Amino acid sequence: MKSLVLSVLACALLAAVGVSQAATPGARAAQSAQSEDKTAPSYDMKAQAALDLDGVNKKVISLAQALPQDKFNWRPTPDSRSFAEVFLHVSGERYFILGLMGAVPPAGFDGKTYEKSTADKAKIVDELNKSGEYTQKTIQGMANADYAKLLPKLGPQANEGDVIYILVADAHEHLGQLVAYARVNGIVPPWTAAAAAAAAEKKAKDSQK
Repeated sequence: MKSLVLSVLACALLAAVGVSQAATPGARAAQSAQSEDKTAPSYDMKAQAALDLDGVNKKVISLAQALPQDKFNWRPTPDSRSFAEVFLHVSGERYFILGLMGAVPPAGFDGKTYEKSTADKAKIVDELNKSGEYTQKTIQGMANADYAKLLPKLGPQANEGDVIYILVADAHEHLGQLVAYARVNGIVPPWTAAAAAAAAEKKAKDSQK
């Protein structure tokens, strides 16, 4: 996973360099004007990342809770992760990715065995809750200035903000994977079912007017 993360960072940095070199004179002028902009940013990455990751974690946990215990060892192909392994992969990635900027995982966490440590539904939900709380605590413990703190070991322009961005992207990737797993097994994501029920109720009320 470490090599994958480093590759993602490297590709992102190379892409940024390529775009910069290929920019037209007009685009370069616009970029120059932006670099001279001294106004405070309007986007709060710290607050938005924390909110987004909390929302994804709630959805992942709701999928785990909706899944029957006998489905936790299901996998789409022999060489794919099972439901249980994906849930624990999501949980473990939080410790690993945040560790790239120095965050310390809980005592006893072993990334080499964690994904296959259990297929018990209650234990997996507990692990997702614990790692979710760890993520929120870590992000809330960062100062806004920390997002620009350079991490030379990850690349010349890499910073702690990149690590949080990777964590957010990874969370959404695996949420999509779990939704696909659930759909194949005839399980409608709880938030989708709730939205459909609310829409049906509204339609019924409107028809009575």
